[in-house]
Amino acid sequence: MSRKKKAPAAENHERWLISYADFITLLFAFFVVMFASSQTDKGKAQAMSEAIAEGFKHDKMAAVVKEILGGAPGSKEKGNAQNKGPGGDKKLTAEEAAAAAKIVELVPSMRLLQSELKHEIATGMLKVTMEARGVVISLRQAAFFPSGQDTIDAVTYPAIEKIARVLLTVPNRLRLEGHTDAVPIRTAKYRSNWELSAARGVTMLELLVKAYQVPEARLAVGGYAETIPIASNETPEGRAQNRRVDVVILNETGSKGEPEKMKETPPLTPPVKSPAARH
Repeated sequence: MSRKKKAPAAENHERWLISYADFITLLFAFFVVMFASSQTDKGKAQAMSEAIAEGFKHDKMAAVVKEILGGAPGSKEKGNAQNKGPGGDKKLTAEEAAAAAKIVELVPSMRLLQSELKHEIATGMLKVTMEARGVVISLRQAAFFPSGQDTIDAVTYPAIEKIARVLLTVPNRLRLEGHTDAVPIRTAKYRSNWELSAARGVTMLELLVKAYQVPEARLAVGGYAETIPIASNETPEGRAQNRRVDVVILNETGSKGEPEKMKETPPLTPPVKSPAARH
């Protein structure tokens, strides 16, 4: 008696569905990862945008910077301008975008200064802010200069050394701006507030160059007397705030008013180990 031959199994023509399903699953996982990554980037951009906007509270460039960096997904404000997010359909001019990009470049320097000078900022000794022209380190006269004088109090050298170390890490031009209050001065040494404000800027320049090796080719001095107050001159507290020296790390916008030769940036000088010890 002969055995019956087993019929061959029918060929499965639907096997491609398994591979296709695997492919779709992997593709879905890929897009989930990409979507999650994009949300992280937007979150970082929003955090940076808010930090810069804080420094630009009273400056129209805040809107420009926020426009470039964009907002968080679903924000009712800007959205992500580059990705056409909610509210992100406003267009920047090439000039606005270039100016904002230069400003953003100094954000790390501003954050480093705020970190290094945390104690000095908390005590009101100085203030670090971002403006359209660059990062401004405002040195309060009451802490750094005796009243009516251009000599720098040696107690402030550690703070100035911290500032110098950050200045040596960036190639930007620097401007030292002296300011006074509105009380007139006329002494044997200073005939006016103009002379006093300029003298304080020069004194700071000499200290940065001689003690901390900041290249003098990067520095410029300006004296503004009482013409740019930051507080009322009607009170002692306001006058104390107006007596100051501002160390400005200039961005491209701030450097436009400088002579052409001064716009040339010399190479960076490495910071020294203990500059204050030699002063």
